Amino acid sequence: MRLVGLALVASLSACTGVSYLWQGARGQMDLLARARPIAALLDDADTPAPLRDKLVLARDLRAFAARELTLPDNGSYSRYSELGRTYVLWNVIATPALSLKPVVSCFPVAGCVAYRGYFAREDAEAFAAAQREAGFDVFIAGVPAYSTLGWFDDPLPSTVLHYSELELARLLFHELAHQVVYVADDTTFNESFAVAVEEEGLERWVVQRQDRQLEERLARGKVYRSGFRELVTRTRTRLADVYAGDQAQADQLAAKARILSQMQVEYRDLRESWGGFTGYDAWFARAQNNASLASVALYADQVPRFRELLRACGKDLPRFYAAVRAWGADRDARSAGHGWLCPTR
Repeated sequence: MRLVGLALVASLSACTGVSYLWQGARGQMDLLARARPIAALLDDADTPAPLRDKLVLARDLRAFAARELTLPDNGSYSRYSELGRTYVLWNVIATPALSLKPVVSCFPVAGCVAYRGYFAREDAEAFAAAQREAGFDVFIAGVPAYSTLGWFDDPLPSTVLHYSELELARLLFHELAHQVVYVADDTTFNESFAVAVEEEGLERWVVQRQDRQLEERLARGKVYRSGFRELVTRTRTRLADVYAGDQAQADQLAAKARILSQMQVEYRDLRESWGGFTGYDAWFARAQNNASLASVALYADQVPRFRELLRACGKDLPRFYAAVRAWGADRDARSAGHGWLCPTR
């Protein structure tokens, strides 16, 4: 997940509201004010062992990202912030009741993004309630970490301490990827690119670790993630067909309810095929709607194309990054869906 540091965006659109600007600036400054150098914490004899182990892992992942993935070698994630809450912020995604396209919020630096981020859950809930009242489908997603795209040296927040080795690696590689390429007005492009980088980085990290159990966990995780993405994509396709039709609104809403109910049935079958893996139970336990499906699509829709481009570049990451930058800069080509090319060496 990425969010431009709002403290730097002094010229935010007036329609965004002073209160929204203020909560963003205050939340960002609080995160930075709490940051302590990881090196100092590791030298401190009073640092609890569980925290020490996680910080050592973060330090090693950070070095690997710069050395093996050519991700930015800067001060990001070299400090740690204790926040005392579950998430850094909460994103609110809203869509029309009969559309899968998120409502966007636009900023001078970040461009238009498909969500609104709040550092206090109650603020996110209040905005979500207003969107529901206006007739939109709404989904609130907790965000464990985010990138300021290089505006600040992002600290490692305490909200990720419970992450496994694989999940922490995934998160760090993803957030650092946002500092490599960022395209204004295209959330799906940005998030799908970062997912492609995180997946490639994770595979390389596991190979380096030479840990059979870690390899098996990664392989199982790929099966679960693939199954989840395919189910959501299949459901979105069914809904898109309904929304594109000429049925009356009431009939479309009824079809929508049936399709979302069918998704729950298919998830139970999928979970059984996984041998009872319950990692997605919490997601499916929430009331699903267009917005929740859109939240998944932002991170998944273009990942196959980025993976294909990476293979075309011989898995040479600097060449891949150059190709992605070129593609991102060509708005017309992206809109037309023209093929992606890898630059020559």
